[in-house]
Amino acid sequence: MRYSVEASLWHPVAASDDVAEAPVAVTLLEQALVLWRDAQGAVRAMPDRCPHRGARLSLGRVCDGRIECPYHGWQFDHQGQCRHVPALPGFVPPTTHSVACHAVQEAYGLVWVRLQGAGGMLPAFAAEHEPALRTALCGPYDVASSAPRVVENFLDMAHFGFVHEGWLGARAHTAVPDYRVEDTPTGLRAFDCRAWQPQSNLHSTAPALVAYGYEVTAPYAALLTKEPPPGTTAVAGWREAIGLFICPVTPEYSRVWFRLAVADVETPDDALRAFQHTIFTQDQPVLESQQPKRLPLDVRAELHTAADRASSTYRRFLQRSGITFGVC
Repeated sequence: MRYSVEASLWHPVAASDDVAEAPVAVTLLEQALVLWRDAQGAVRAMPDRCPHRGARLSLGRVCDGRIECPYHGWQFDHQGQCRHVPALPGFVPPTTHSVACHAVQEAYGLVWVRLQGAGGMLPAFAAEHEPALRTALCGPYDVASSAPRVVENFLDMAHFGFVHEGWLGARAHTAVPDYRVEDTPTGLRAFDCRAWQPQSNLHSTAPALVAYGYEVTAPYAALLTKEPPPGTTAVAGWREAIGLFICPVTPEYSRVWFRLAVADVETPDDALRAFQHTIFTQDQPVLESQQPKRLPLDVRAELHTAADRASSTYRRFLQRSGITFGVC
């Protein structure tokens, strides 16, 4: 398989709530897949192609815990084995009459798929299990940009005063204070990050110098933690963690989710999502305007400064990891 490194990683492909009674078509690493739930409610993933005559299984239905092809009604079980051919009621399909299945997990409100290989961990999101925080899923956003470009934008503080003026930044406060970055097995960790923000979160009551922390948790996933100074939000003890999880659909097209974890048990999910939606839809047109759409890994391809330390470290991590999907 092409992109063997990327194929061995776990990738989000759909919100768990979106995989219900009907099959769902998704694309991962340019591979068309179908998701469906078996009789036990477990999500299954397989190529979106019936081996009989090539019809899309996602156009079919789930019947008695099996996925049924829309063309001739062939039924496949949770292991991809054909169990029923309606044109030949007495026929017992051999093991060759089957569809390959891919590994699936559900976590953080998402369905994750690994196309090949064994083992490996999902990108970490420890805030999911913190009792003091409540979670909400935001997205998906379909973005005409590569997954690495989206991650790099997430790590970038120098654009706040321009792209997010009046929200996460201001033109009078565009300096990026010095910060530290270190390599980690999953990417990088950035420390001592600070940003002056007029409205850092939904409950901000005053501009503040907000403490930021970043971590790249997989080639196409990252984590942001934010903690404003006491007295600058309407919710006492406000803090938040935002997980960025990206499905690399094609080398130049991505599907993006944010997993929010906030110290707020009262605000409706829709209000939390609305704030994040405002921020990302400010980013999206700029992301989609970047050329090339794939992230250049050659240090000579684009210019860099000390304010870009996190993104430069991220690019080196991708190169070191053998990532080729979404980069150039």
